[in-house]
Amino acid sequence: MREILIGTHNRHKTEEISRLLAGLGIAARDLNEFPHIPPVEEDGKTLLENSRKKANTYGGLTKLACLADDTGLEVEALGGAPGVYSARYAGEHCSYLDNCGKLIKELGPSVKRTAVFKTVISLYDPQTGQIQSVEGALEGEITREPRGANGFGYDPIFLVKDTGRTLAEMSLEEKNMISHRARAVQKMLEIIRKHA
Repeated sequence: MREILIGTHNRHKTEEISRLLAGLGIAARDLNEFPHIPPVEEDGKTLLENSRKKANTYGGLTKLACLADDTGLEVEALGGAPGVYSARYAGEHCSYLDNCGKLIKELGPSVKRTAVFKTVISLYDPQTGQIQSVEGALEGEITREPRGANGFGYDPIFLVKDTGRTLAEMSLEEKNMISHRARAVQKMLEIIRKHA
């Protein structure tokens, strides 16, 4: 396995995962190199379903090993929402700011702001057609207002447990040591090493 397709158009995600893959001698590519491939409709009921669907579809179309993730933020006071709908919580084509704003508004003055970030990553192997999946999680709570200028998505309002900082207040290197996505990728690296 000399190269892996990261099943996303999101350059932030590509950069995070590429750095985590560095050292294995594997070149990371993403869907921006394949403009003819339309985005997969993420209609699964779980992160696992969406992750597997993306890995299988993009890997099958490109004949490349494909790493695809789906990430969700689960807020306890909102019954686990936005969960699988995290990316489009404020509606289709919404911005990161829209999503963060809606979440803060939904929580209101709630004292209980506990949350967990979850990432499920699936790897499609074009030689066997098999898919393997792993999950990473990060505990924290939702802030009352955005903090920090780094990261993307819900990073500015996700206060990491026992750190006193949001993900957006951390450098990419710091985030990559603890994040939900980093934890999932670390598990996946063990699987990739066996294939490399």
